[in-house]
Amino acid sequence: MSHDSSNSPRSKRLQLISDYGCTRSSKCRKPCSRSAETVSTRREAEPVRADVKGTQHLSGPGRAGLTGGPAAGRAAARAGAMAKLLSCVLGPRLYKIYRERDSERAPSSVPGTPTSVTNPHSSSWDTYYQPRALEKHADSILALASVFWSISYYSSPFAFFYLYRKGYLSLSKVVPFSHYAGTLLLLLAGVACLRGIGRWTNPQYRQFITILEATHRNHSAENKRQLANYNFDFRSWPVDFHWEEPSSRKESRGGPSRRGVALLRPEPLHRGTADTFLNRVKKLPCQITSYLVAHTLGRRMLYPGSVYLLQKALMPVLLQGQARLVEECHGRRAKLLACDGNEIDTMFVDRRGTAEPQGQKLVICCEGNAGFYEVGCVSTPLEAGYSVLGWNHPGFAGSTGVPFPQNEANAMDVVVQFAIHRLGFQPEDIILYAWSIGGFTATWAAMSYPDISAVILDASFDDLVPLALKVMPDSWRGLVTRTVRQHLNLNNAEQLCRYQGPVLLIRRTRDEIITTTVPEDIMSNRGNDLLLKFLQHRYPRVMAEEGLRVVRQWLEASSQLEEASIYSRWEVEEDWCLSVLRSYQAEHGPEFPWSVGEDMSADGRRQLALFLAQKHLNNFEATHCTPLPAQNFQMPWHL
Repeated sequence: MSHDSSNSPRSKRLQLISDYGCTRSSKCRKPCSRSAETVSTRREAEPVRADVKGTQHLSGPGRAGLTGGPAAGRAAARAGAMAKLLSCVLGPRLYKIYRERDSERAPSSVPGTPTSVTNPHSSSWDTYYQPRALEKHADSILALASVFWSISYYSSPFAFFYLYRKGYLSLSKVVPFSHYAGTLLLLLAGVACLRGIGRWTNPQYRQFITILEATHRNHSAENKRQLANYNFDFRSWPVDFHWEEPSSRKESRGGPSRRGVALLRPEPLHRGTADTFLNRVKKLPCQITSYLVAHTLGRRMLYPGSVYLLQKALMPVLLQGQARLVEECHGRRAKLLACDGNEIDTMFVDRRGTAEPQGQKLVICCEGNAGFYEVGCVSTPLEAGYSVLGWNHPGFAGSTGVPFPQNEANAMDVVVQFAIHRLGFQPEDIILYAWSIGGFTATWAAMSYPDISAVILDASFDDLVPLALKVMPDSWRGLVTRTVRQHLNLNNAEQLCRYQGPVLLIRRTRDEIITTTVPEDIMSNRGNDLLLKFLQHRYPRVMAEEGLRVVRQWLEASSQLEEASIYSRWEVEEDWCLSVLRSYQAEHGPEFPWSVGEDMSADGRRQLALFLAQKHLNNFEATHCTPLPAQNFQMPWHL
């Protein structure tokens, strides 16, 4: 007799357990929520199990493609995280996140950009970059190491001499020292990696590095707008303008080459001597000495702002000044690539959209030998309402290179090209404003771009040689003169005489820098010589013996009262002077030099000389480094 096991109570109970996950008996008729969930779950899972079973017969690439998706995604995520960590290790130092203006807030074009990062405007944490503790301490260690390296670099000649005298430069003692140096380098590399980890854990820095990488890949306007909200190490800033970018430069053969723009070359010290091979050999030791002096001590004395230690000390002030230009004046920073490969740091403030008419004019500012556009003379034309373009000398702050005359002229050339071809200003709407040593680049630009509207030189000089001889021993006179003429030839007066447009000179009456004796001796101010050479070139007949003598008397005046006394003593009639000059211009044209005054009496030449001197020079009762007030920033006189 057969027995059907499927109908037994035990079989039915097992069937209920397998179907519903419930251990109740078959007689139970109460609803069970657990049973319903189990059924639903099992029914939803059945197709998945079927799909998985269906893949069991697959082999090779087909099966790997179906079963390896999640693993490949995890591997890609790990690779992306490691790439981001490497970017944080090698990335630039981030100084500040600027407050973004309401009119410029827009959705981010960079994937994964949080709103709190792209629109920093509320809290101080969103406005000022806050490094984590690991990044902050690692940055301090690396900055200290950089300062020590700079000090050791400048003192290396003395250190080598001392070590040589003590006998420490032998092989037996150099090898252990190299081991110590290698260990120190490894430790510093480890500190840099720790700094990268600290940056990687900071969402602000991760977002910054994402925007920076996106801008390097795609130079779109939106990416550049987002990158402009950050202040970071300028070496990582993408290039905004190239010296060959204007089409006229590519087609012209007479433009600047990679060796640099054209400069006025000094005349030989000894005229008439034959330049034979023997004479060259005799001059070689002097030329080597001049080269070494110019590239070591001379350049740093002439441009102290290029010294790293000074820039390090001024860094907080520079960051604060740059924040003011960006946040309050709506300034736009840009990197320009000059023909010699130097990268020039610039800041442009556009006032063309304002109601002030002077905003249509662009003032290009040329700073002094320790001046930076962040805290320099750009404030004067800004307060006067002009559009302003400031730039830093090569080797200053974000600009690369060293500030020799050739590099200075190359930088000025790309700045003017940037103003014309990228910013959209015509040369007739550009004004050159220079303070102190910046007169060299301003006069070079005026000479090279004759359509420039005007030139304003504040506390500048005619030539560098008298000022260099002032601070060096008399026994070095020959070496100093040769070094300046061959390597540091700042011939401002010679370049200014090649310019045909309006010029205004501002003389500081208590200037302690460009005087060759003491600040109280106003006649030793080299601004006087700049004015006299300029007037003698343009009006040689007027500035003959009588005219030159009376202008010197006027320059000796130490107050406005004395100036007015001399001016009235010679009974200068301004209307008569203007009529004489306008008549000559109408008859002979505006090209200088003029022969006006050739058939004039001595009194007439004196009047005309005083009138021209008073129109081309303004006195400012201040020392060399006093900022020029906006009310003293006036356009030059012209007929």
